[in-house]
Amino acid sequence: MPQLRVAFLWHMHQPYYKDLATGDYRLPWVRSHALKDYYGMVKLLEEFPGVHQTFNLVPSLMVQIQDYASGSAKDPFLRVAAKPAAELTLEERRFALAYLFQANPAQMIGRYPRYLELWTKFTGAGGQAARAEPYFQRQDYTDLQVLSQIAWFDEFFLEEPEIAQLVSKARNFTLEDQAFVIRKERELCGRVLPAYADAAREGRIEISTSPFYHPILPLLCDTNQGAVSSPNLPLPARRFRRPEDARKQMESGLELHQQVFGVRPVGVWPSEGSVSEEVLAIAADLGVEWMATDEGVLGRTLGTHFTRSADGRLSSAHAEALYSPYVYEKGGARMSLIFRDHSLSDLIGFVYSGVPAKDAAEHFVRNLKESAKAVVAKGKDAFLPVILDGENAWEFYPQSGREFLRRVYDALQRDPAIEALSVHEALARHSAAPKLAPLVPGSWINANFNVWIGAPEDNRAWDYLNDARDFYERAQGGAEPEQRELAFEELLIAEGSDWNWWYGPEHHSANDRDFDELYRKHLTNVYQALGVEAPDYLAQPIAAGVSRPAWAPQTAYIRPKIGSGGLRYFDWIGAAMYTSDQHSGAMHGKTFLLDCAHAGIDEHNLYGRLDFAGGIPREPVQLSVNFEIFHPPAEAGPQGAVTAQSAGAPMSADTSRVRLIANLEKKLLGWELRAGKKDEVVLASNGEPGRVQVVLPRNFEFQVPLEKLGAAKGSSIRLRFSLWRDGMPVDAVPLEGSITLQVVEEEELERNIFGATR
Repeated sequence: MPQLRVAFLWHMHQPYYKDLATGDYRLPWVRSHALKDYYGMVKLLEEFPGVHQTFNLVPSLMVQIQDYASGSAKDPFLRVAAKPAAELTLEERRFALAYLFQANPAQMIGRYPRYLELWTKFTGAGGQAARAEPYFQRQDYTDLQVLSQIAWFDEFFLEEPEIAQLVSKARNFTLEDQAFVIRKERELCGRVLPAYADAAREGRIEISTSPFYHPILPLLCDTNQGAVSSPNLPLPARRFRRPEDARKQMESGLELHQQVFGVRPVGVWPSEGSVSEEVLAIAADLGVEWMATDEGVLGRTLGTHFTRSADGRLSSAHAEALYSPYVYEKGGARMSLIFRDHSLSDLIGFVYSGVPAKDAAEHFVRNLKESAKAVVAKGKDAFLPVILDGENAWEFYPQSGREFLRRVYDALQRDPAIEALSVHEALARHSAAPKLAPLVPGSWINANFNVWIGAPEDNRAWDYLNDARDFYERAQGGAEPEQRELAFEELLIAEGSDWNWWYGPEHHSANDRDFDELYRKHLTNVYQALGVEAPDYLAQPIAAGVSRPAWAPQTAYIRPKIGSGGLRYFDWIGAAMYTSDQHSGAMHGKTFLLDCAHAGIDEHNLYGRLDFAGGIPREPVQLSVNFEIFHPPAEAGPQGAVTAQSAGAPMSADTSRVRLIANLEKKLLGWELRAGKKDEVVLASNGEPGRVQVVLPRNFEFQVPLEKLGAAKGSSIRLRFSLWRDGMPVDAVPLEGSITLQVVEEEELERNIFGATR
């Protein structure tokens, strides 16, 4: 019988955060993800022997993990987390507040009540370290130091008795607890790479690699390739062409894997799925047998576009074209190529985190089978690659997505019509593969390289790299071998893709400044290693500054005229406001439909407004406004007022949840207000509205009496807007966390005028 062969490839990667000149790590994310994702993702497969997969481990990630496992890593974030709170300087206390809350508010911080309490205190003081620092006591810092580390611990680690006992303590951690966590981190980091080695040796996984420091290989070979993929793209002032560097990056990656795992990889996920014919020739010459990229590259090469229907299905012809491996042959180079299903991969990366695990798993497996149905019906085997980031997505899932993954793997293992195989296994079983040549260069993002070249900041970064590379060629002959080696290694690091990921308009994060400074530091080290002073321009930021999500608290009562027709701007002055960040994060591909949200109260009502990014959706969607009402503790001050100092105090266990559900399709079709554990309808547009108003002239607006929410003076209300289509979430504002309102007298709100805007 024809088979559906599903090949999961999980890509594990973090930038190279280490400054070789000082040995310091600029950011802690290698350690964080080594604790949280890398181990558990491969360990989980022990429960499903019928499910084989491919894990792509970037070499520069591996050497950083080894650094932490050996205890050699000099990590200032770990030093601050380890230092007794009583000994922290003012600068270190502010550093702790600035960085130790960098975790998903809902799934990581919110999982630990004390961590959430501290986070609420921090955000209640404006989310600024200098403003919040006076309100944090010594025990607050110790608890933050411990919980900020535990929040990144893998689900398997959390089950271990010593760690589980510490977690159960919940708060009031001691110096001994703090020391235990820090010691444990090194031990846990040391388990990561051996877990992969064991799984590969037992045949449960295949390990593939990427070029060593994760460069965009086609652009290393020739920056003019950027204009091949995107004609008329602005290019750097000088052409960068170093195919010898591309070869070195690839060869070094293959060699490190052989040293660590005892086997030379046969497969490569080129950084960001970036391929060109020159890259394929280099890889083939080094013995690589297969490479993977995105369906968009295949579509451009074939002169087609893999358009899907409203339910996500490809046409029969497109399914047959996509769900097959190909063989590239040209000029003596031969390479098997596989192309990721963009839609199915992105469902895991961006959608299923907001869906109950059972529903998400059933939807995914059903879509797998439906997607390949047309191919299998013709009596042909279907080869379906699901390729995505193996780490960042899980921050958005409850308990790192383990229930979702278990349900998916169990369904795959039980279904006789599906084989879950490594890429190498699937290729070996596929009887025939069509030829493919020539190949249009591109990456997994829009089948071009525009994220890394073309914008003024990107091109400036390439010009600085070109200058440093040319200087190395001129000066390296007169340098000592050790200094020459250090300078060249810094060049290879600077060639990595991660720096330009954050330059230009596409992406940004809270750590933009860190990435910019670290990139320029690597280039500076090239000159210093060769005994000269670096050019002055490397002291100046490359990043010009980009717009960031705007958040402002409520500063006055509002009384907008809901249903009056048209948007009355002045009605919303004083409301809390959140503008969505549409260019943020280490993951790319999220669809944004929601733009800006406003919310606020007066003496009797809560009001809300949602602006759409591209107009009111024309297809059927469901808009959900989720309210969490935290009732004041018994010891609340006069009239339940919440001050900046008490903003993080624990709420009572009496927390209620209410949802406002509205059905839209070009217009408002109806709404319901639901409450209680059973999510029962208490008010509705087709019955008793109960002074609730919901309108959709150009924007979505509503008014709900505070009494209907069960919110009294002193209560705290968290609300979040989310948009759903066909039972799947497609966008939310805020994307993480909630908009928080305090039910207090107006004069209390006025204090926010001088506070929390970020």
